Amino acid sequence: MLIVALSTLRSRWATFAGSFVALTIGVGLIAIMGLGLASTLDPPERAPERFAASPVVVRGDDRLTVEVERGPDTAWVSKKLEHPRPVDTRLVGELRELGPVVVDTGGGDAVDAVGVDAPVEAVRRVVGERAQVLTGDERRLADPWVEQDAEALVAVNSALGTAGGITTFVSVFVVASTFAFAVAVRRREFGLLRTAGATPGQLRLLLLTEAAVVGALAGGAGCQLGVWGAPRLARAMVDGGLAPEWFAIGDESWPLHAAFWTGLLVALAGAGAASWRAGRIGPAEALRESSVDSAAMPLGRRLLGYGLLLAGVGLLVWSLATDPSHLLKRKTYITQPMVLIVGVALLAPLLVRPVARALPLPGAIGMLVRENTAASLRRTAAIAAPVLITVALAGSLLGSAETITASKAGEARARTAADLVVTGEGDGGLRVGGRVAGATLSPSASTAVYVREERSAVIRSDARAVTDPAALAEVGRLPVVAGDVRDLDDRSIVVNEEWERPVVGRQVDVWLGDGRAVRLRIVAVLGVGTGDNGAYVTAANAPLAPVDRIDVKLSEGVEAGAVAAALGTMTGGQVATVDDWLAASHPRTSATTRNGLWLVLGIALVYTAIALANTLLMANSARSAELSSLRLSGATRAQVLWVVAGESLFAVAIGAVLGAAVSAVNLAGMGAALSGLSVRVVVAVPWVEAGLAAGVCAVVAVLAGLLSCPRATKTR
Repeated sequence: MLIVALSTLRSRWATFAGSFVALTIGVGLIAIMGLGLASTLDPPERAPERFAASPVVVRGDDRLTVEVERGPDTAWVSKKLEHPRPVDTRLVGELRELGPVVVDTGGGDAVDAVGVDAPVEAVRRVVGERAQVLTGDERRLADPWVEQDAEALVAVNSALGTAGGITTFVSVFVVASTFAFAVAVRRREFGLLRTAGATPGQLRLLLLTEAAVVGALAGGAGCQLGVWGAPRLARAMVDGGLAPEWFAIGDESWPLHAAFWTGLLVALAGAGAASWRAGRIGPAEALRESSVDSAAMPLGRRLLGYGLLLAGVGLLVWSLATDPSHLLKRKTYITQPMVLIVGVALLAPLLVRPVARALPLPGAIGMLVRENTAASLRRTAAIAAPVLITVALAGSLLGSAETITASKAGEARARTAADLVVTGEGDGGLRVGGRVAGATLSPSASTAVYVREERSAVIRSDARAVTDPAALAEVGRLPVVAGDVRDLDDRSIVVNEEWERPVVGRQVDVWLGDGRAVRLRIVAVLGVGTGDNGAYVTAANAPLAPVDRIDVKLSEGVEAGAVAAALGTMTGGQVATVDDWLAASHPRTSATTRNGLWLVLGIALVYTAIALANTLLMANSARSAELSSLRLSGATRAQVLWVVAGESLFAVAIGAVLGAAVSAVNLAGMGAALSGLSVRVVVAVPWVEAGLAAGVCAVVAVLAGLLSCPRATKTR
């Protein structure tokens, strides 16, 4: 069987070229993403910098440790504090008695860490439980770049993980579609083999052997591509600010093994379903002359397609009914559309004909294009499916991201009645305490609170610490659903509806941003919105948080310029109009997110181009008799080429229509979720991006269609 498979691969190399290229790129991309992820999991050790000359570092505690219930047992959960505890002056004085002490505030007012030149055991005895004692490589934990690198590595993990998942998803789909269409094109060949005595099992084994050979060769080539491309991707991510300067690919080998075997399994999985169809082909197929492939779709594919379609819609409805905010999360709006996309793609042969009939085409050539498209269901579906994926991904992913950011900006605008906003940079914060005639000032600081929910989890919630609750109520337009924010004092808190039992008057045990445990009374509850409506406490409950923002509301008739000048002098901060501040603090989708989404779409476009070229090459190589008949019936060579190009464009248009329909469903769900959260809906449709994706597909399809049938357009 191996000899027959190798002979088939050699004689039908054009049929398998697209699958080989798709698998090679897929394995290469999986290897690149895997090598990048492995490098983030085991980053290189960096030497301490801030206190490199001190053998011991004493650092304020920066972790909150809480006991929680895990079934019948208990466990300790650790969370990073928003405001690490400083090293108090009394402890610094005691440490000076042991030896020289290096004090570095890190640019702020409080002393967060000190270097000590003394025996470590003596330092531990003096410090006790009041702070952390770091030695050796642990001293680097006091360096400011530690937290920045950790955040950057999380972003790298997210981008590479998403791209790797999309790569696997699209490669499986493309390879499966390619093998399925190859079976349809080779029906007569398989019929001849059945006539010659081949059993259904032998045909299935032949296809699986071909897939194994292609998968093994493509896996090896893809691993070499991954070894070549991973360092270049790492450097590009560093240059683009997506990864730390030191980020580089390590020497891990397991991602290459994972990529190779994934590629082989993808090839076998893609050929598996097609092999069952090949096994059902009878000897009579060798005698067929008609190229019309309007056979009924297999029951299994129908059931799977309908099931995924119902699952996709069901998940959407369930989320809207139970937790609309779940649809706004990045992982949800990236992964959930996949279910609908696969469902519609599986049902594409059923949808091709009604869509084709609904799209009018003028003239005789248009009629011929439409009828050929409607008659050749498998060919049209094989062309439309990858276009559907690309357009649906462009519309759903970019549209969802832009819709969320636009709605967040609109929500932020609706939440404030301020005319000016003062912001400050650095750990020192803004200077407060003065007054400006004709203006109401509401200073606040960024902080956080922690709460134990259901005694099994510790949840961190962003918060603002305000100095004047009455001014907050006047300057802000908070989405209060119960209570009154003006009742906020040092023994109370404002929460949102996501909290466990958000009932006005209820006492809740919380940990503040510096780790102190307090019991506060809920005085007001805010709507959830897009997720930016956090908690509010007073400044007394966040003493380590510097004021970083002052919202300013002007009295009627007061000159904004004069107030802005006075505020700048008084606070030492930057004064901006509320619109300018919103534009700066709530921009369009971040560059990191957009670059990650464009990477995903780039992968989808590459696979779409491969699938279109391969499908049209296979399809047109089997249409020589059909196209020659057109020439013999009086059609000119140009007219035949117009028919071929028109069919390619029409199939792409059908895929684009189906992709746009999937995008519309996803964006409608996003709009319904925002509406359910009482947020002003701003649905952003990425017309340019989706149009660009469809345009690239159209160009590739037309070129592949015309280049694959030059001989078939000649008269015989």
